[in-house]
Amino acid sequence: MFSIPDKFAQTQRDLHGADGERWLAHLPALLDDLAERWSLTLEPPFEMLSYNYAAPATRAADGTPVVLKVGFPWPETLSEIAALRAYDGRGICRLLDADEDRGAMLLERLLPGTMLVPMTEAGDDDRATRIAAGVMRDLWRPAPADVSAFPDFAEWTGGLAALRPFYEGGTGPFPTALVDRAERLHAELLASAPEPVLLHGDLHHYNVLAATRAPYLAIDPKGLIGEPAYEPSNYLRNPMDWVLAQPDPARVLARRLDIFTDELGLPRERILAWGIMQTVLSAWWNVEGHGHGYEPDLRIAELLVGLQP
Repeated sequence: MFSIPDKFAQTQRDLHGADGERWLAHLPALLDDLAERWSLTLEPPFEMLSYNYAAPATRAADGTPVVLKVGFPWPETLSEIAALRAYDGRGICRLLDADEDRGAMLLERLLPGTMLVPMTEAGDDDRATRIAAGVMRDLWRPAPADVSAFPDFAEWTGGLAALRPFYEGGTGPFPTALVDRAERLHAELLASAPEPVLLHGDLHHYNVLAATRAPYLAIDPKGLIGEPAYEPSNYLRNPMDWVLAQPDPARVLARRLDIFTDELGLPRERILAWGIMQTVLSAWWNVEGHGHGYEPDLRIAELLVGLQP
């Protein structure tokens, strides 16, 4: 059995407490059991584990390269399985099998699997952004009749409501004007939202991979039923270290907004408004889940505010 990365283990403890600790203790046995069930030869896990354990594997029967992904069995894991089933491989990796009770997925392995990060870091951010926009178009489809398996969009995006109670009515290290703006934008956007579609919900440079079945496909959907203009939010600010290291990061963000507006045919002001709101929300999620790591999001949120007329 391969070792479980320390950072991944800490994330489970941060998010799930004692339940996460128990899940980690059981994980090696669970991986062994799933490998036997699906006749897999497992390899060491991918380096960039975040909320789920994911490892390349090979099917013993025919040598097919696959990915075994196991997550804590909470609603996010179950909504990912539901989203992959709904997409059925269109614009995204295929779900080959799943065990909802144990939060396990057997996935198509995308090869060569190169993320969009190297393209952006090599200076072709425009091309990377256009590729991401194309994947978004491929993914969007009408919301299924039964949306019970997916998170409530208003509740998901409304997570910022927990910030002020956490800081006893204040906003802590968050600039009050920025929190005020994010809350106002959220209410306005929901009140004027168009017909919802099935969204990826977390599409950024690390979740779009080069493939053979299509030039690029997505991985790791959240499965939100919401407004298309929300989708570019996570992409706009990533990779955060790279964006903030640019001589003029605001120009990078503005250029991405222009490309998404052109490629997706969506109102620039709504893409930008969701970008501001979601980036502040991301900063809060870092506090809520880990107690730190919110500063880069706040810096980018301020830059995005500066792009509003």
